[in-house]
Amino acid sequence: MKSGEHRLTSWSNDPVADLPSEVLYLRDEASGEVWTTTPQPIGQDADCQIRHGSGFTTWAKNSHGLKQEVLCFVPDCDPVKVVRLRLSNPSDQPRRITASYYAHWLLGAVESAARPHVISRYDTELKAIVGRNLWNAEFAARAAFLTASRDPHSVTGDRAAFIGREGDVHNPVGLRHWDLGGQFHQGGDACAVYQVHLDIPAGGQEEVVFVLGEVENPTSLAAMVDKWRKPETTAHAFEALQDTWAKRLGAVQVKTPDPSFDLMVNRWLPYQNLSCRILARAGFYQAGGAYGFRDQLQDVLALLLSDPARVRAQIIRAAHYQFEQGDVLHWWHPPLGRGVRTRCSDDYIWLAYVTARYVDATGDTGILDVEIPFLSAPELRAEEHDRYALFDSGEVASLFQHCANALDRMMVTGSHGLPLMGGGDWNDGMDRIGDKGEGESIWLAWFQIATIGIFAPLARQAGHADAADRWQAHADDLAAAVDRHGWDGDWYIRAFDDDGIAWGSSENDECRIDLIAQAWSVLSGLPVDARARKALTSAGAALVDDDARLIRLLTPPFDTTDRDPGYIQAYPPGVRENGGQYTHAAAWLGLAYAKIKDGDRAHHVFDLINPIARTSTLKAADHYRREPYVLSGDVSGVGAQIGQGGWSWYTGAAGWNWQLGVTGILGIQPEAGGVRLDPCLPRDWGQAEVILESEQGRIEITIKDPDNIGHGELQIVADQCAVEGASIRYPGKGRKCQVVATITAPKPRSV
Repeated sequence: MKSGEHRLTSWSNDPVADLPSEVLYLRDEASGEVWTTTPQPIGQDADCQIRHGSGFTTWAKNSHGLKQEVLCFVPDCDPVKVVRLRLSNPSDQPRRITASYYAHWLLGAVESAARPHVISRYDTELKAIVGRNLWNAEFAARAAFLTASRDPHSVTGDRAAFIGREGDVHNPVGLRHWDLGGQFHQGGDACAVYQVHLDIPAGGQEEVVFVLGEVENPTSLAAMVDKWRKPETTAHAFEALQDTWAKRLGAVQVKTPDPSFDLMVNRWLPYQNLSCRILARAGFYQAGGAYGFRDQLQDVLALLLSDPARVRAQIIRAAHYQFEQGDVLHWWHPPLGRGVRTRCSDDYIWLAYVTARYVDATGDTGILDVEIPFLSAPELRAEEHDRYALFDSGEVASLFQHCANALDRMMVTGSHGLPLMGGGDWNDGMDRIGDKGEGESIWLAWFQIATIGIFAPLARQAGHADAADRWQAHADDLAAAVDRHGWDGDWYIRAFDDDGIAWGSSENDECRIDLIAQAWSVLSGLPVDARARKALTSAGAALVDDDARLIRLLTPPFDTTDRDPGYIQAYPPGVRENGGQYTHAAAWLGLAYAKIKDGDRAHHVFDLINPIARTSTLKAADHYRREPYVLSGDVSGVGAQIGQGGWSWYTGAAGWNWQLGVTGILGIQPEAGGVRLDPCLPRDWGQAEVILESEQGRIEITIKDPDNIGHGELQIVADQCAVEGASIRYPGKGRKCQVVATITAPKPRSV
């Protein structure tokens, strides 16, 4: 909850300096040599095996006559970070090693602002170093701490004394002395260093656990420190964490002829989505820590099968940050909810879209009656681009009314009868196409149509037929307006600017075609007509680059145009939204192919996005320069950097690409009490298997495609009984249902 506004230690994402704010140093007491088990800052003298698992990372190496292993994890139960050091001595001589854990306190958001106010002290009774920052009232009651499973040999809170006046973590002067001095200055350049001695017998092993954490109030500090100083706490917590992740990742398991598809769907996509996007809300390249209104609502869509309760909670959480007028905070920081109100034109609509998806998947119509307060504030003034503040709460209304306010707000249209683009639609970088209040978005028209198509039926069921009729009439008008003004001959235009001039048109030298306007012509839920199919064909021809393994967001990129689309043009051509692969949108193209039942192209998109396929050779991995097991939010699309990954981990593409694999290609659609089957396999697969685990029981599904047609009519057998329709119900807690779904060619219609 504090990864943005109140970080315990500073965030290191400087690719040049790369200075860590936490280091575990080792010192040989016989030779005085100092090193680290981790490669940084002084551990590059020997190979290090780094392993990332579900909720943990380990570093292992053999050097200095010792076998060394560091385990790092954050348990589910408490706000602490656990670092366990194990040292094994294979020699016939005893060794004495000093282990010193260094933490540079930040206790704030920006070091220059927080540093003068941070105080550090050693509590002799608790045997813990305690850090406080009383300057920020929002977090002043909190107390950070560093402790260990062994009593300290020495401690210090004086950062300058430990790492030296030059601040060199590669050569800490404090480790040149027998002890650390025990100095704790009240304010200034504070840190925490906790040092222990490890006497390792010949052929023996010793370990120590360091714990860095924080409590909300000092009154709970003693109990928390006492708990985590016990080694058995670490063992039990790590086992519990592994059990938790096994349950999370085991909810949906697939087996197909594509092992890389399976690995991403079964483990890394859901892990990236939940751990990074939803829990941490931060990644190496983006340390924000905030909730994005549209961002986390989209992310939780990938949890509808595995954790619908978390989806429900996020919908309700987001609704608290909607204004009475229907718009929302673009993002906000917990715990108090300071955030920014903008003129983005799609944020608030995601509330209705995700709510409708949730109700369809769970049958939980009761969520529509949950009473939630609005935020209350005057609208942005004409000269205001945005406003950052801690806003007051206002009237209370049902979630249905929150969604209704959003849908009513979105119905203003421009000269072409299309939705106003405002300060940017989904593509925030296009923030000056409609900032004068006249620009219109064709992608936004598709998205509004899609939202109304799934929310209006809920309104009718809830007794709001008049509202449903009003929204449906708006959707019909949008469809007609897109048909009249949005078609460019071979694809759909992206937008009209404030002067009524098109972007994403064949008449443009830059941004001639944009991906999302084509993909959502299919994802809108309207019947897929010849234009929509042609739009996908054009997108595939212009934006999919098989040789470079790229799916560009738009082409050509913005570069020399005199027209001003917004800050997107500040990115170099081919980088991020400006003509690179924006992986989030690429997944939408795959879902559009699945929607038209083209399993070959849907899987091809998944394969192009898949980082495993990108890094199958050493040369390819060196060029890509990102982790081979997580998605990058963007991939460069022009010049020598073409094919190089950009921001990894923190991207909404993780959740959407999981949906492409599971709901799009494998066709597992959640519904109340079970799932609907509508697979769209690549023709060369021939079969696939899916296991669903939930509190409602276990479903084991085998999809057979004996004629390699990918999609067709389904013949479904559940527990050896033929099933009418395509729905399979969960069998009940502790029970199992075995399903065989066979794809057959459609029967010819009788004349």
